[in-house]
Amino acid sequence: MSKVMSAEEAVASFLRDGDCLAVGGFVTNRRPYALVREVIRQKKRNLYVEGGPSGGDIDMLIGAGCVEIIMVSYIANSGYTQVCRRFRDAVEHGKILFEDYSMDVQTIIYHGAALGLSYIPVKNMLGSDLAEKWGISREERKKHPKLPGEKFVVQEDPFHPGSKLCCVPTPEIDVALIHAQLASPDGTVRIVGAPFQDADIAMAAKHTIVSCEQLVSNEEIRRHPERNTLTGLCVDAVVEAPAGAHPSQCFGCYDYDSQFYLDYDRASRSQEDFDSFIREYVEDCPAHQDYLDKLGAGRLINLRVKPGLGYVPGLKRR
Repeated sequence: MSKVMSAEEAVASFLRDGDCLAVGGFVTNRRPYALVREVIRQKKRNLYVEGGPSGGDIDMLIGAGCVEIIMVSYIANSGYTQVCRRFRDAVEHGKILFEDYSMDVQTIIYHGAALGLSYIPVKNMLGSDLAEKWGISREERKKHPKLPGEKFVVQEDPFHPGSKLCCVPTPEIDVALIHAQLASPDGTVRIVGAPFQDADIAMAAKHTIVSCEQLVSNEEIRRHPERNTLTGLCVDAVVEAPAGAHPSQCFGCYDYDSQFYLDYDRASRSQEDFDSFIREYVEDCPAHQDYLDKLGAGRLINLRVKPGLGYVPGLKRR
């Protein structure tokens, strides 16, 4: 059975208001922007967002009013915005609930979720301010059924008496959004380059939506099974979206769009300018092809990586 859908159909079918949404990629690398723009178009609300080191796509979700709770270790467009501005404004003014477990613990948490564990023991946080300071209080946690009652629990290591472990709860992810280079109609996915936490959040999620640069046949993708990242068993929808990670880079396909990141940095400084940005690049582009048409073929061609290098030599990066 084919799992190919439009972004509109996939988001409408699987993502509900109040869901726990996990977003793949890494900062300015292979972020699922095409899918995130569709979430904004559909005005999803009260989302509990999970992500490792994250980027401007989650910042857009926050600025658009889609997010109530967020668990991330970092949100930035590195080299352009060191802390994303809509995220910072929302935290500083109490518009969202925010918790931080650190980059390494956050990715370990997703692996625990992929294994079906309700928690996973770590040592990383012990002795740090992350253990002493909670972004979300126990009182706030009681109000939200998707949040664990505790940020963590410290217990004695059962195999090494006298040693302590920090038991960190894993999220119950409703939907994962991932962008990949290749996918097939049956849901098999091939990520080229670093997979980051994407395989774990896909396996942990109740539903996984994957956008891809290129849709290939089931037969084609099976010719090299050792190169594939995800089986169709954990993928619910496949959305063909060339340049679907723009403005972030997609390894082997295109580099990141420096000018777009600079424009977003300026636009995200105020809510008014951000809203204008969203109208221009999201609301006035009802489909991904409209967004690509707005960018123009020349701009996208200039971002194509040089074969064998994985990046664009001489690309202006600031």
